[in-house]
Amino acid sequence: MKITTAVLASLALAFALVLNTSAQEKKKEAKATTLKGEIGCLKCGFSVAEKCSNGIKVKEGDKETIYAFEDAGAKAPYHKEICTETKKGSVTGVVVKKGDKATIKPSKDGVKFE
Repeated sequence: MKITTAVLASLALAFALVLNTSAQEKKKEAKATTLKGEIGCLKCGFSVAEKCSNGIKVKEGDKETIYAFEDAGAKAPYHKEICTETKKGSVTGVVVKKGDKATIKPSKDGVKFE
């Protein structure tokens, strides 16, 4: 009986350590990145969305990638500046890529225009 209890306690401890390590690795992955390029409206500036929202077009080698912002969309304070024409600038935040879609969650005051 004592052996069974000791084995179960050891397994529980090992499981807790694995979960903690996994959580720490995810925190490391969520690192802020700065992207530079053309900031604009995904609907009016880049013609890739059905409704107004924000994004940045970044040239990576020979390829251009558009990162959609995870923000308030057309209600974001900087949207009026970029709705009808794009502007050069940078965005600092956490980038997430899922398949062929890429998004960035801008940090506070992370959107800057040149």
